[in-house]
Amino acid sequence: MFADSVVLITGGSGTFGNAVLRRYRSTSISEIRIFSRDEKKQDDMRRRWADPRIKFYIGDVRNEQSLKDAMAGVDFVFHAAALKQVPSCEFFPMEAVRTNALGAENVLNAAISAGVKRVVVLSTDKAVYPINAMGISKAMMEKLAVAKSRVANQQTVICCTRYGNVMSSRGSVIPLFIRQLQAGKALTVTDPHMTRFMMSIDGAVDLVIWAFEHGNPGDIFVQKAPAATIETLAQAIKQIFKADNPIQIIGTRHGEKLYEALLTREEMAIAEDMDAYYRVPADNRDLNYGLYFDQGQSKVSTVEDYNSHNTRRLAVDEMAEMLLSLGVVKRALAGEKIDE
Repeated sequence: MFADSVVLITGGSGTFGNAVLRRYRSTSISEIRIFSRDEKKQDDMRRRWADPRIKFYIGDVRNEQSLKDAMAGVDFVFHAAALKQVPSCEFFPMEAVRTNALGAENVLNAAISAGVKRVVVLSTDKAVYPINAMGISKAMMEKLAVAKSRVANQQTVICCTRYGNVMSSRGSVIPLFIRQLQAGKALTVTDPHMTRFMMSIDGAVDLVIWAFEHGNPGDIFVQKAPAATIETLAQAIKQIFKADNPIQIIGTRHGEKLYEALLTREEMAIAEDMDAYYRVPADNRDLNYGLYFDQGQSKVSTVEDYNSHNTRRLAVDEMAEMLLSLGVVKRALAGEKIDE
């Protein structure tokens, strides 16, 4: 669907942007625009890929004018720019709002004004029943996307994807565990019973592509994914590296949940099962408040949310098999010192 098209990736110098380039650089895509604030990462990408079809735009999603300049002539937008770290968003919640919510609104406004065909915004399981500033700001981003989809209608189709822990992405615990192993330190585990969905970066890209291909205005897409406890993850890392480092329990950090949900029970009640994915259609009720207060839905009381405690749970061997596909694990097994 991207043949001879111009694609823009906001936050494109991060893990997701590089994964999209790996996937589509060898196709007949016309141009891929990388939009981000980080000139160092952009320069690294420019040297690494050396492809004239990859264009680089320095800008910030907080600045609508820089988005308008980058959006001209674009067909498809991957909106991946975000503040993602829970602790930093807790200390600076308005910064999370300015980037994750207001920045997303700027992206959507610019896309609609430029006549972009489709926009997919990337969200997180932390937006479901949010308890921290990062999740709250991402939940607002989703609400903005659904609201804008009603205005844009079919001219610019806007939909959302929501995924769990992307293994080895920026800030992931997996490189941390490897660094601790290499330094001969204990692996620091918050709560051994804490569970998280486990997805590869390729799985995250697959989910976004599925949304581009099948999304209606305001849809939210979720990929069915297995989960693992943090203890299972730590044991799998130790098994791969044949290490005997101890595991140190440090306790749950501020803003962390015991488990994450990808769909609320209200969403599960209306979700369409698409085999490997769930599709949640937009709530397109208007301001007729009777529809909110006079009419209920009995099914909501009989279903569970979709969370990392009730999905398929990975055993240590299964978790190790997933980990062996990661570049950071392969590099560490080859003897490379992991420093980020």
